[in-house]
Amino acid sequence: MSRMVRGGIASAVVLAAVLALWLWTRGSSPPPGGNQVPSGAAGQLILNYSVWGSPRAFTAGIEYAAREISTISQGQVELKIHYGSALSPEKENLDAIKVGAVDGAHICFSYFPNKVPLAGVLELAFLLTDDMRVNARVADAVIRHPHVEKDLAENWNAKYLMLVVLPNFEFMSNRRITGLKDFQGLRVRVLGGYPLVFQAAGSVPVMVTAPETYTAMERGTMDAVALPWTDSFGSYRMYEVAKYATEGARLPPPTCFSGISLKAWEALPERVKAGLPRIQEEGMQAYFRAYEEADQKWLPLFRQRLEIVPIQKAERDKLVKLAEPTWRKWAAEMDSRGLQGTEILEFTKAQIAKFSAERR
Repeated sequence: MSRMVRGGIASAVVLAAVLALWLWTRGSSPPPGGNQVPSGAAGQLILNYSVWGSPRAFTAGIEYAAREISTISQGQVELKIHYGSALSPEKENLDAIKVGAVDGAHICFSYFPNKVPLAGVLELAFLLTDDMRVNARVADAVIRHPHVEKDLAENWNAKYLMLVVLPNFEFMSNRRITGLKDFQGLRVRVLGGYPLVFQAAGSVPVMVTAPETYTAMERGTMDAVALPWTDSFGSYRMYEVAKYATEGARLPPPTCFSGISLKAWEALPERVKAGLPRIQEEGMQAYFRAYEEADQKWLPLFRQRLEIVPIQKAERDKLVKLAEPTWRKWAAEMDSRGLQGTEILEFTKAQIAKFSAERR
């Protein structure tokens, strides 16, 4: 059986499973041509939203948005957040929106590479900065770019609702990491464009989702994990199964956002749509505050439980140097497929320069 046929069968199985989940959670069959947006009592609009894990800094913005949408709509719209992948596994959230299994979800591009090809520019290793606020502005601008917006709408029945902010990544590990040489032979969890860089550094990249990292470290199938510093390490209790944590790696994060279905978007009252620019901005600020609060909570515990190992700038620069050729290679590959790779790369670089200048 050919790889293409096997891939098609696998995709069909995934979609069938997601559709079955849709039917189970809603107790009815979807209408032809798209998903159904359910209504609650007295015509209340209920939008079912999927996210993995428990409430934490990573969910602060969408929780803020849910409250504001309810207030603006005077209780007529409920963005109902379902935690713990209860409605859809994190790797299938984009498919779940497409087939109508959920009305909205947290979407991380690195969990389904190449499904939104031009958004891959945000996954390129070390292209973004080590400033969370700059990176958030850049990611917001790129996802709003007409090429990305069109892909989400035409191929995935999805629309950008707001950004899910992530801070830079660090490593927790069971082997001391001080620089480039220490990645040799390391089985390390990295996402997006980082596997190419760490392969070049002699590592063995491992692709698992955040909820899977604890078990992988506990069982010894992985030596190190890169996650958002500090919130995700604390939320997933990685400090229980690691001995060391880095300080100074500062991997610019992969990109995540809140997406909703086009049907859900069309069902929103105009007053809610009019309020979204404010909600998007204030939701971003809610993420910033939540990560600062997470640092205050988790850093003392990490310093108590782990050895915090500094990575000097010179060592980080070696990793950046390994990454830079992958940017041009990615753009050329997109161009060869008839996509606007060079255009979106240059757009992203311009946004980085713009928002970096504004932060000075």
